Amino acid sequence: MLASTGDVEPDLVVGQDIPTEAATPRVLTIISHVMEKLVARNEWLAKQTKVFGKSLEAFHGVRAPSISIGKYLERIYKYTKCSPSCFVVGYAYIDRLAHKYPGSLVVSLNVHRLLVTCVMIASKMLDDVHYNNEFYARVGGVSNADLNRMELELLFLLDFRVTVSFRAFESYCFHLEKEMLLNGHTSSLQDNGPVQESLSAASSLSTLYV
Repeated sequence: MLASTGDVEPDLVVGQDIPTEAATPRVLTIISHVMEKLVARNEWLAKQTKVFGKSLEAFHGVRAPSISIGKYLERIYKYTKCSPSCFVVGYAYIDRLAHKYPGSLVVSLNVHRLLVTCVMIASKMLDDVHYNNEFYARVGGVSNADLNRMELELLFLLDFRVTVSFRAFESYCFHLEKEMLLNGHTSSLQDNGPVQESLSAASSLSTLYV
């Protein structure tokens, strides 16, 4: 569960169970792997420089959550039922932040909060039906007030650039597929049913997300 500064930690939505590996889109596994590598590198940099940067302070928790990034993404997917493409777009938001604010590091203290905020905003952009902030807060283990604040902070950090073109979306999919192949997986993202569907959906919306 994520710690909320100054707040009592809210209860999780429904127990602690998570979906099985077979029910989890492959793209979530790859994104979690990429994020874990990023956090590990940034943790090392932070120890060397003693600096985290200030741009992402709004997403810092009191302590690093005990749940892994992979299990956290699975939890979000299971309970919010957002489309797999939301996780790719959420990853794109974090990549934009990393390029725009290179001095502010994505670390264990902020990565979970960043992920739930990014996926929630992506769901609002991509999915016809989505849950509200209060539900995402309960799933993510943060207070509703904190999630509302983080959503607004993220929008300003991104200059409200939360649309992702089909070309950019496709580029991120290829990048993630490359990461998967480099780490010993043999099948491609396109072979995974849910991602295939999300690619098709994104293609039909390519004129909107430019």
